[in-house]
Amino acid sequence: MFSQTPHSAALLILSITSLAVGYYVGRATSGQPEKDDEYEADDADDADDKDLAAIKAGLLEPCKLVFVVRTDLKMTPGKIFAQCGHATLACYRALVKKNPQLVKHWERTGQAKIALKASSENQLVELETAAKDLNLCARAVNDPEVGGRTVLAIGPGPVELVNRVTGKLRLL
Repeated sequence: MFSQTPHSAALLILSITSLAVGYYVGRATSGQPEKDDEYEADDADDADDKDLAAIKAGLLEPCKLVFVVRTDLKMTPGKIFAQCGHATLACYRALVKKNPQLVKHWERTGQAKIALKASSENQLVELETAAKDLNLCARAVNDPEVGGRTVLAIGPGPVELVNRVTGKLRLL
């Protein structure tokens, strides 16, 4: 069934992992999540945020969370999945404090997650700046083993708004 390319299996695993992470994060309704010591989200991210509460989604407007994954690092599928999980939590933690209505809307509308390709760390920085200029939540994951940013998560946010930043990127 998935013998067409090795990427088909990797995409299936990424989808299942993202779905599971989103489900368990969405079900966590009590208290603040504990700090995860396995990764390091940029501490400066909160200071760079403009107004995360300014983003609103219409009643039937779809929302999504996008992962922009650096392909120049040649990370294994397992490493990519772990980094996407960390990025999900970083965005979730930021938005649940500053825009809980948007988080609830994203949870109710299916918690869509999309993985896209980036070619360099500079591209991640540019995308992060563009996202924050639109008041979108954007969080990069730094991995000490790799020595730099591995994944940038943007959102969750209205699809049209997220696409202004990531619409020209290719699927992972």
